[in-house]
Amino acid sequence: MIYELRIYTMYPGRVDAIRKRFSDHTLSIFARLGMQVCDFWEDLEEQPKLYYTMKYESMEERTRQWEAFSQDKEWNEVKQKSEQDGKIVASVEQIFMKRADYFNG
Repeated sequence: MIYELRIYTMYPGRVDAIRKRFSDHTLSIFARLGMQVCDFWEDLEEQPKLYYTMKYESMEERTRQWEAFSQDKEWNEVKQKSEQDGKIVASVEQIFMKRADYFNG
């Protein structure tokens, strides 16, 4: 199993736009495409950041899922519409992880 931590940094004043996009559209598109989100967080110190983890069987599965997502008609329409007032995401950091064998939590 592979886990991916995704860290999104938003442009100033665009946190509400990313919240709305995820809550109203992106998470349901992920679910429809079989993409599994494990957990989702907002920055405690109110930095313009979101953090979430996803789970995959393999890197090949991850690549297939993200390719399908990037080509999804609904996603592309949502992205375009949500960015009419300007881009939302300044950067995305991706960290790939595997569970430690010695952890039983």
